[in-house]
Amino acid sequence: MFLDIIYIVVGLVLILVGANALTDGASAIARRLGISDLVVGLTVVAFGTSTPELVISVLSAINGNSGMAIGNVVGSNTFNILAIVGITAIVRPIVIERTVMTREIPMMIISSLVLLILGNTPLLDGDATATVSRAEGLILLIFFGIFMWYTFAAAKNAGPDEPLAADNAAKKEFKPLKAVIWVAGGLAMLIIGGDRFVSGASGIASMMGISDAVIGLTIAAAGSSLPELATSIVAARKGRTSMAVGNVIGSNIFNIFLVLGTTATVHPVALGGIGNVDLLTLMGASLLFLTCGWLFGRRTITRAEGAVFALCYAGYITYLVVNI
Repeated sequence: MFLDIIYIVVGLVLILVGANALTDGASAIARRLGISDLVVGLTVVAFGTSTPELVISVLSAINGNSGMAIGNVVGSNTFNILAIVGITAIVRPIVIERTVMTREIPMMIISSLVLLILGNTPLLDGDATATVSRAEGLILLIFFGIFMWYTFAAAKNAGPDEPLAADNAAKKEFKPLKAVIWVAGGLAMLIIGGDRFVSGASGIASMMGISDAVIGLTIAAAGSSLPELATSIVAARKGRTSMAVGNVIGSNIFNIFLVLGTTATVHPVALGGIGNVDLLTLMGASLLFLTCGWLFGRRTITRAEGAVFALCYAGYITYLVVNI
């Protein structure tokens, strides 16, 4: 128990320090390459912060813990939208670019819909249990390849974000080598920190007799999503809201198409204790993100809306805890 608590504390420290380094390094690289913060968030930052989910899901599936593997993906994506977007918006209202509303968020909704369909194969085909097969895993990886191709193709027509006057001079001091070192070091700390946090939290949960699926939906999901949370909050506080939004959207797409696709390709994944309540909550969260962006605040997630997101996540977790 004591060692698990140490893992949690050390993991949190590494995650917070790594998020700051990753944000600064990625922003510097974006400016030097003439790439927008949004694209960096959708690719480099999203891939880095999704690495804990990839490691946890693949290892869980190989070890026969399918519930943990799929629960980690579903739980992380739900956490990303409701908790991360909510908390980030409370820290600083999130302004969403029009292109994000018409392209990236719909892609995120499609990924959630694909997962919902895969989770209901027993109803559609009469199978005994819902399982993401190797063939379906390969299809998810093809979707991921299409998303990456589209993102980089769009990047050619996107200009860099205007730097904030306050830190423009500071960013000039970021030499290319230093920026790369900060990104690599930040990613390393995020990965190690996320792994230590999840290890400690899962150890405590296991001693309490909680199922793999619930651990995946809650502790593992929140722990492996701490890199996204830390990176988004730090980016928002520094005025890089495009990177914060791109990080969340990119991570959700990565988690379903890349993480679940890779995991199922390595070892078929049975959904087990992950049911329609969990899948529909994720789908509803995705639609809520789109709805708030279009209907309220003029493409801005306000502090009040952020509070609603956070409360929705608290309600979902309360439901899981009550029904353990």
